[in-house]
Amino acid sequence: MNVHELVARLAEPDVLRARCRALALLDFMLAEISPRYDYQSNWRPGVDLATMEDGSGDLYGIVFDPAGVLLYGFGYESDASRERPRAHWPGLLDDLPAGLAHYPADPELQSDGFFEATVCAWREAGASAWQCGPVVFAEGESDGAGWLFGVLADGSAEAVSRDAEDYHGRPVNRDAVAAILAGSPLTRWVVAALEPALDLEASAARARKIGHSVADI
Repeated sequence: MNVHELVARLAEPDVLRARCRALALLDFMLAEISPRYDYQSNWRPGVDLATMEDGSGDLYGIVFDPAGVLLYGFGYESDASRERPRAHWPGLLDDLPAGLAHYPADPELQSDGFFEATVCAWREAGASAWQCGPVVFAEGESDGAGWLFGVLADGSAEAVSRDAEDYHGRPVNRDAVAAILAGSPLTRWVVAALEPALDLEASAARARKIGHSVADI
């Protein structure tokens, strides 16, 4: 899957935002010390930021701005990451709407002054579909969109659970994952089903911080 295929599979912005929150909460409970996923409410005034970093060079960021949503990722082993000196593939950032065009220059989204991105897509507020730049791929070339965003685009409890099991190397309770993905209030049962040793208050605090509701636990 490349970015052109990805934009056809991405969910509506509100659904995508909910999935990002769910992944951040789930990953906190499975790997409190070094989670892959994060969600920062009010990263900038009125703007949220969802991120993923796997520790092996792959990463992504999704900016939720009133002007729209900007999604970008860097596939460490993709063909698009091999440009030297560092450069974006032609067309990657073309046609970014004005309300989102300043984000590639944000120092917090850069690495050593460069916007690390092999994948970029966006959904302007009021638009009916996701868009991307006119990037051209030769047969067999990859930008990393599949392994970066495949689970997020799928969004099912089965896909999320399998990914978590592969990454963390242990079974993951699918009913608990489904509850989190559905946005159900966090309960004692969900926390215990995912990680019995995890502190309930720490889980509740994390959920509240990212905007996920909490039951009386």
